[in-house]
Amino acid sequence: MNHNSHILVVDDQPEICELVRDYLTSEGYTVRSAHDGAGMRRTMAKDPVDLVILDLILPDEDGLTLARWLRENFRVGIIMLTGRGEILDHILGLEMGADYYLTKPYHQRQLLATVNAVLRRLSTQTAEQQTPSRMRARFAGWELDFSIREVFSPSGEEVPLTTGEFDLLVAFVNNPNQELTRDRLIDLAHKREAEQFGRTIDVQVSRLRRKIEDDLQRPAMIKTVRGRGYKFTVPVEWI
Repeated sequence: MNHNSHILVVDDQPEICELVRDYLTSEGYTVRSAHDGAGMRRTMAKDPVDLVILDLILPDEDGLTLARWLRENFRVGIIMLTGRGEILDHILGLEMGADYYLTKPYHQRQLLATVNAVLRRLSTQTAEQQTPSRMRARFAGWELDFSIREVFSPSGEEVPLTTGEFDLLVAFVNNPNQELTRDRLIDLAHKREAEQFGRTIDVQVSRLRRKIEDDLQRPAMIKTVRGRGYKFTVPVEWI
């Protein structure tokens, strides 16, 4: 099976890089590796990459800093693959822009399923997200462009969103003034196949609010429905 996707594995342990590279190559992916942040940056500068599998602890830069740099400069999937399994590390990884946080030791098929899910979300536009008559939407002065997967503030500036944040915003925009449970949001944002924990949606909502809300203490667009989930409360205009 040829996925036509390029993956970069960043880990300071050569044996980990080799293990992941060999397995994903056998599944049809093109895989390269780097052993530190500098090597990752060099690769990103010269070769196209669709997905980065990134360790948290590296000899020159930490994975959180690198994840944030990747998210700010590239449209790329990010999977944190690390031995640090504390919940705080998990949350920080998502906060810095990772699409998924996978803890060592892991099963190879779990890694493959995660890679497939993240790449699928990067490449696939569903009918719910994009139809010929609904390519752009406006809400509270903001504009969401489905065709190029970009969001613009009321001042016209592009606001970078992670894949997960964008998919979550699309779920809200497509379902205005509806109570959406966490499970429903996970389904709408296409995370069910990646086996994400349900509470991760709260982290994604928090990150999205920080980028589009003026007052985090009193959010005007994404309201919490106590004990149930969330509601997108502003009118949506399709253009």
